Parts: sequence; structure tokens; C-alpha cells
Amino acid sequence: MEEKKVALRMIIDGKEREISYEELALSNNLSQEALVRLLIEKKLFTPEEMLQMLDKVKNERYRNSDETPPKK
Repeated sequence: MEEKKVALRMIIDGKEREISYEELALSNNLSQEALVRLLIEKKLFTPEEMLQMLDKVKNERYRNSDETPPKK
């Protein structure tokens, strides 16, 4: 059995709790999904707008380093 890699340690009710990278990633994923669902439900943006923004962020983040940034 593989030993879990500890991402952080928390003290809850006086007891130390180790949080693994896997647990932290899952918690972040669930929180992000809940937030997006709530924002869509409240009609602050549409699912299509969310997908467009995901594409925009992906393109900005993963563009070649020798390219100039896109003009706004």
C-alpha cells in the first residue's frame, strides 16, 4: 500500500488531521463545481459563457512562450 503524500496538516477539535493531495484536489473540484452550478442557477452567466471562458483561459495559459499575448 502506497503511503499518502501529505499536502497539509490541520488541527480540528484539538486533533491533527493530515490532508493528502488527492483529498485536497477532490475538495477543490467539488467546491469549484458547486460554485459554478450556483452561479449558473442564479443566471450570472450561462453554461456556454463558462465554456467560452474555459477556452480563453486555457489558450492564455498554454500559449507558446514565444508568442505575444492576444490583444484585448
